Amino acid sequence: MTSANAAYRSWGRPQSEAGKRVVRLWWRDQAFPADRPALPFGNGRSYGDSCLAREGALIDLRGLDRFISFDDDTGLLRCEGGVLLSDILAHFVPKGWFLPVTPGTRFVTLGGAIANDVHGKNHHRAGSFGHHVRCFELLRSDGARIVCSPHESADWFAATIGGCGLTGVILWAEIALQRVPGPAMEVDTLRFSGVDEFLEISHASHNSHEYTVAWIDALNPGRDGARGLFFRSNFAADQRPVAAPRPKPGLPFTPPVSLLPKPAVRLFNTATRRWPRRSRQYVHYERSFYPLDAVPNWNRLFGRRGFYQYQCVVPYSAAEAIGELIARVARAGEGSFLSVLKVFGDHKPVGWLSFPRPGLTLALDFPDRGERTLKLLDTLDEITAEAGGAVYPAKDARMDAQTFQRGFPSWRRLEDYRDPAICSDFWRRVAIPQPT
Repeated sequence: MTSANAAYRSWGRPQSEAGKRVVRLWWRDQAFPADRPALPFGNGRSYGDSCLAREGALIDLRGLDRFISFDDDTGLLRCEGGVLLSDILAHFVPKGWFLPVTPGTRFVTLGGAIANDVHGKNHHRAGSFGHHVRCFELLRSDGARIVCSPHESADWFAATIGGCGLTGVILWAEIALQRVPGPAMEVDTLRFSGVDEFLEISHASHNSHEYTVAWIDALNPGRDGARGLFFRSNFAADQRPVAAPRPKPGLPFTPPVSLLPKPAVRLFNTATRRWPRRSRQYVHYERSFYPLDAVPNWNRLFGRRGFYQYQCVVPYSAAEAIGELIARVARAGEGSFLSVLKVFGDHKPVGWLSFPRPGLTLALDFPDRGERTLKLLDTLDEITAEAGGAVYPAKDARMDAQTFQRGFPSWRRLEDYRDPAICSDFWRRVAIPQPT
């Protein structure tokens, strides 16, 4: 038993309280910690407070970091819940295997990827991470150990995938890796202007490219409501030597103020918009999937107040809401350093609280400037909700209960499966009635 420290923070708001105590699991046969309430904690890469529990203990799962088995013929990998995706990549990419779905950082645990049902650049083709989970074992506070799959304890399977760690501790899981020819990727970059052109390129790239994503200029969206760069890529069939990015020096401390002022963001956006109309590169997969991982502790750039990442999804029928969201951000002058637009495919969500669903998803980063930032985010919530969309729980730190429950109507079902000894700050805020 230890006291929580700076290592146990959310990624977006490092000033948030993490919890009073930390207990660690090292072995799969350990009992559930006696401390209650408690919350499983992976590697702390959730942006908001879904990984925090100020009222109880955090259960550190990084000690469960072992590979258990691998089938060279099928690509089925079984490993413990605390294994990092980076560990899987380091071991299996040289053998010709890759993650079926990966988020924008490889420094998340397998259990965390399942609990947040993470998505990547290939949702239009492969769905979310949960679509590739074959089974896992769940440890409950009453000592029960439940092996879950789509065919065995299927309700527990659906509750846990995307369930924000609330149903129990994921001791191990089995996932299906995919074959790749090597580490080199062929990346096409196209400039676009407007959501309509973005959708045209997305549609044209659906069958030809496994991975698609777009960067947009949220400070100067232009007359068409969104302009930026569309990236589409595949693992290169003709592999050629490519170098992994060298780690850059990270900030050794958190500065008192953000190092990303609006003029710097504007300069970055202007330089990026001058990219050639169309280009092609061969790059190492780390450059394509994880550009920010090369900068240790890049979240410190936002200063001591931290930052909010806002990610929402709206249905295709309300695609015009994306232009409205971007316009509101531009008018507010808040400036989002990294603004990402992607298409979600028509895959049926695996988990009851899975965020990915058919439509368009927009992710924005905002330095925490207090009330004016919160007011902007409330406005974005209203636009998203009116469009029939939802806000991503793994990246949220402030949406209200009404917004959450409207976007995730199955939340009551999840509450019925939540372990009574487990709760997070996020769940208290959005699902548990507070005393008046």
